[in-house]
This record gives sequence, structure tokens and C-alpha cells, in this order.
Amino acid sequence: MLCKQLTDDVLKKLPAHLTSVILGMGCFWGVERLLWQQKGVWGTAVGYAGGDVDNPTYQQVCSGDTGHAEVVLVVYDPMMIDFNDLLTLFWENHDPTQGMRQGNDVGSQYRSVIYCTCDEQLQASLLSKQQYQQQLTLKGYTAITTEIKFAPVFYFAEAYHQRYLDKNPNGYCGLKGTGVNCVHQ
Repeated sequence: MLCKQLTDDVLKKLPAHLTSVILGMGCFWGVERLLWQQKGVWGTAVGYAGGDVDNPTYQQVCSGDTGHAEVVLVVYDPMMIDFNDLLTLFWENHDPTQGMRQGNDVGSQYRSVIYCTCDEQLQASLLSKQQYQQQLTLKGYTAITTEIKFAPVFYFAEAYHQRYLDKNPNGYCGLKGTGVNCVHQ
């Protein structure tokens, strides 16, 4: 399946069997590439969510004054990829204990977030957080700081950010996990 670039027009015509989640794991460029490569992910878009400024620009979000995080809207087919598999990708590909940063990227816009679109996602996310925290604690990591809640408004990032690493294959990607595996019980 070829993963689509999401736009407002595409979102208005989504097939009914698809669902979505919004994930933030630091700089959105690498996160989007990780997710668009997954079988069962129908479409992705980078953007901003979780803040209190309508239609923010990249410059505003980078200031740290909007409250928004850099995020990826993921539309997926739950018959092809289980939500728990997306959660495993999420937990294992960044450090959810770093608070308002990921590696060298510092600021509230780089915080770890899971913004759910249904109660089942919320419950699965909270359970997986608890299970992953147990694994992290065994390896000496501190508490997970990931924000988990129902999805706020998603604002598309500027066009040049969409599929950035497809257009710039050697561009910056700050994704780096802890090396701790996720265990679902």
C-alpha cells in the first residue's frame, strides 16, 4: 500500500474503515518517515497540536510560546496494523522520559505526546505506558513524561515540512530510542 500525503481535502474523503491518531516524538520529520513506511499506515501529515494558538506557524511553534508540539497525524487501517504495533513503534523510537526535549532538540514543541481519537486508543495508550515504564525502570530510566489525552485540534504544518525526508533524504532526523524493548502483556 502506498502511503498518502494527507491534506484537508483527503481527510474529508477518508474511507470509513480507517482511523487516526496523533503522535509526537520530537522533530516531526523523522517521525513522519518512520510512520509512512509502515504497512497499514494509509496516510501521514506533519503539523502542530496541543497548544492554545490557532493556525500557528513554524516560527511561532519554535518560539515555545504556543504550547503546541510538533506532531504527525497518522491515518491507518486497523485491519492491517494493530494500534499496539503503532504504540510499540512510538515507545521504542524515542526517549519518552526526556520531558520537553528529544536529544539535541530542546523545547516544549519536542515533547512526547499521544493524542487519541477514541476511548480504546486512550486506554491502550495508558496501559502500554505503564508496561513500558516497568521495562524502562529495570534499565535505570526515570519516569515517562509522555502526554496522553484525547486529540486536540490538529493544524497542518507548512508545505515544505510535509514529507520533508522524502524530498531531502539526507536531512536531519533526530529519532533515537532508548534501546529498551516494549513488552505487551
